[in-house]
Amino acid sequence: MTEQISQQVTDQVVPVVTRKGAEHRDTGQSGGAVRISGVSTQHTPATKIWYGQVSNEPGYRSFPHHHGEAETGGYVLRGQGRIYFGEDYKEFLDMTEGDWVFVPPYMPHVEANMSTTEELVWLTARTPENIVVNLDDVDDSTLEGYRRV
Repeated sequence: MTEQISQQVTDQVVPVVTRKGAEHRDTGQSGGAVRISGVSTQHTPATKIWYGQVSNEPGYRSFPHHHGEAETGGYVLRGQGRIYFGEDYKEFLDMTEGDWVFVPPYMPHVEANMSTTEELVWLTARTPENIVVNLDDVDDSTLEGYRRV
């Protein structure tokens, strides 16, 4: 049996398990936000969902980006995150362990780890796929309260 269990039995789609360490790592990336997928069109029979883990090392952030037509939902597993959005990324929402977040389609934003000592890890679901459209970067000093390691 392979690390990635994916079988199609007589044209019937069956459940798929992606084993720890066998996640799909060739995903859309955005600077210091590292995305790996457990469920995606690239390695499961999924056709309308991307589900994975996003992490930011201490003091790291994503580039400004949006997710095209995709609706995005996230759940913070551990750490202290902030999502900057709005004109010049002047608005923001803080998140911590146990918080949920929704990001609408086409909304430019920056995902930041606000801790300089602890990793930020969250689970993310996106429909229909992991669309990542990177935008022009901004200087760290324009992001209120953000500090790079």
